[in-house]
Amino acid sequence: MRIKHLFAAVALSPLAVTVAHADQLSDIMAKQSLSCGVYADVPPFSAPDPKTRELVGMDVDLCTALAKKLGVKLELKPMSVEARIPEVKMGRVDVLFANLAYTKTRADQIQFSDPYYIAKETLVVHAANADKDKAFFKGKRISSTKGSTSEQSIRIAEAIPVTFQDTGSAYMALQQNKVLGLVTNTMTAIKLVNQAKASGIELAIAKEPMALEPIGAGMRKDEPAFLAKVNESLKAMDDAGEIDAIWERWIGPNTEYKMVREDKVQSLSALKFDPLP
Repeated sequence: MRIKHLFAAVALSPLAVTVAHADQLSDIMAKQSLSCGVYADVPPFSAPDPKTRELVGMDVDLCTALAKKLGVKLELKPMSVEARIPEVKMGRVDVLFANLAYTKTRADQIQFSDPYYIAKETLVVHAANADKDKAFFKGKRISSTKGSTSEQSIRIAEAIPVTFQDTGSAYMALQQNKVLGLVTNTMTAIKLVNQAKASGIELAIAKEPMALEPIGAGMRKDEPAFLAKVNESLKAMDDAGEIDAIWERWIGPNTEYKMVREDKVQSLSALKFDPLP
């Protein structure tokens, strides 16, 4: 009889372990700690403070606010751009805040929270072309950094991507009229337009973005309870004005990025957009 009970315990133990670890939210609450992945050094999202060497930035503040909502301690885990998705997939971090844009490829690997803002793949052009719609640039040469979502947005718009290893080279191609436009994120676009103006060159942001990119938190797939809790927390943070305050501090109108927050937390499933590959 004792042997039978022993075999039964051995047979059931893997299942018991699986059940114990199947609910990520329960695990987080049990350990009273949230591990949050952020960039190792990508300001203004997450980078070491020059004085304290502690990580600071918009994504760090979002992690801090989420941990507070959950009532647990925060463990920040800095990582490279390339490591973001693998670290989440392997369960090495509970959640990822790293200016993470929704794409089809990423959504096949991890799950996304409801977006807390909508980033844009922005087209920078000479001022004379600023009022042209996206269709005007079909078949035209447009520069971007190689392998970026900006390059993908150019292809989707049926323009001709001319890619470079860095944004500076793509910017020079526009200045030298080797391309008709440059696609990059809105923050970088604003800086480039201001930089050009200081040099006496009139550039502008085209009226229609090349693509929309919902930005949200990333989590391991098949964790519905944790996803629901993160979405609930983001909505509560938004309603309380916490996300607005974080935005204003790091990328708002009074910063060098001069970004205006136009979108509130909204359901990803209800958002109408054409996701990038």
